[in-house]
Amino acid sequence: MPKRVVIGVVKSDKMNKTRRVEISRLVKYPKYGKYVKRRTVCYVHDENNESVTGDTVEIIESRPMSRLKRWQLVKIVSKGNIIDVAALRAAAKESGGV
Repeated sequence: MPKRVVIGVVKSDKMNKTRRVEISRLVKYPKYGKYVKRRTVCYVHDENNESVTGDTVEIIESRPMSRLKRWQLVKIVSKGNIIDVAALRAAAKESGGV
């Protein structure tokens, strides 16, 4: 059976060599027919700590590496643009801005 390859967004990069990736999808609600957002959380092995929070990544199924990790990072599809608000405020205060 072929291994599944999916695309998701990195939501946490606080662990060493591990990323928490969310895969979003739309599911039709049976009774009303409305589409509802659902998500799947996967723990991904990132050997070189390449990805950061907000990146869109491609992952592939693999052998179990720990209690939760069953996926490996294939590549980073696009870099995220997470803005550090605290750093922006500190820089503005330092330069004499608001």
